[in-house]
Amino acid sequence: MTQPVFADDFDASALDLSVWSPYYLPQWSSRSASAATYGLADSCLTLSIPVEQGIWCAGSHKPDLRVSGIQSGNYSGPVGSTVGQQPYRDGLLVQEEQEPFWGWTADGGYVELRARADIAPGSMVSLWMVGLEDQPDRCGEICVMEVFGDAVVPGESAAVGMGLKTIRDPVVPQDFEAVRLPIDVREFHTYAVEWSGGTATFSVDGTAIRSCQGAPTYPMQLMLAVFDFPEQSGRDHVPTFTVDHVRHRVR
Repeated sequence: MTQPVFADDFDASALDLSVWSPYYLPQWSSRSASAATYGLADSCLTLSIPVEQGIWCAGSHKPDLRVSGIQSGNYSGPVGSTVGQQPYRDGLLVQEEQEPFWGWTADGGYVELRARADIAPGSMVSLWMVGLEDQPDRCGEICVMEVFGDAVVPGESAAVGMGLKTIRDPVVPQDFEAVRLPIDVREFHTYAVEWSGGTATFSVDGTAIRSCQGAPTYPMQLMLAVFDFPEQSGRDHVPTFTVDHVRHRVR
């Protein structure tokens, strides 16, 4: 039987800042330029990208990207260094130093998200876990779910990405697949991974979909975000990602 070791049901009137940082990789821009747009109501967290939200890392990240995300850990080296989590290209320099923050990390167990999404072509949502990068090679990824708006047939099906991503960890295999499932992502669904001993088994609504070998065995933080690519979306649609809960259990 599993026992909860972490759960956020988003029942409070404010985001728990002891667990979550509401900035997306702020070391590559700044906290002010990477702040998420979000709200809490009806026991849910809703991340959104309104029309007026600016480009993330404008002029540096290609393609243009807008994002509202929260993450359960973060740190960087000093300004001008290359030390920081998830650099999107070689030689990227820290623009704003981030103090170490570890709100919630895990090195195995069962991680579950219950959420729904309103996305269109040019936007996407994802829940993924990444190594803390306290050592450079500890950067592999376990992607619990990833859905692009152009892979959704409204009311019928969606291609749900899940699996492992090497990133820059030579030990973690690239084993990622978008599996088409008969679900409507506008409705709540439960996306989860059971992760132990280098094996990661992914499920949707309690049904196992695929299993991967070679998952990271080091501590990982959680990343949760909605993205918009304005060159594709034209900013006519406001994508949202509404999260009912995030939970973690160990055997």
